[in-house]
Amino acid sequence: MSDETFEPKIVGFMCNWCSYRAADLAGSARIKYPPNVRIIRVMCSGRIDPTFVLKALSLGADGVMVAGCHPGECHYIDQNYKAMRRFGMLKHMLAAMGVEAERVQLVWASAAEGQQLADAVEKLVADVRALGPLNWPGNWNEHKDRLEAIESMVKEHAEAMEVLP
Repeated sequence: MSDETFEPKIVGFMCNWCSYRAADLAGSARIKYPPNVRIIRVMCSGRIDPTFVLKALSLGADGVMVAGCHPGECHYIDQNYKAMRRFGMLKHMLAAMGVEAERVQLVWASAAEGQQLADAVEKLVADVRALGPLNWPGNWNEHKDRLEAIESMVKEHAEAMEVLP
């Protein structure tokens, strides 16, 4: 590795009602946190399919943050409990694939917790920086092609879920 510091690329799947608004609050309040996270707003953390995380990692992300409302405070009743169950399964699957547990983190942040979300981003970036690059694909395209691919995948999945009963 060269003398320059490794800067991880992080994809953040954030719930529209709480964690995305916490990120907005952090920005409005000028709370500083590393700019390494590329935020993708989803309606609920319970809508995050584990394949979204795998796809983000396969497209070049060094780490992934899944953030949502605190358990028991979900705008969609109990979907963040669903996110917790999926996250446990995902962590088990990633461990079997040899991916370090610190690369993917689940965070709860209400709309009023901009500082807590900023702290969680700092922690994730520091954890991933210490681990080094994931290097699954070997690179990250900075021309937004990969981020757009992830966003379109999320949109397609959401549309498919609306068709199902």
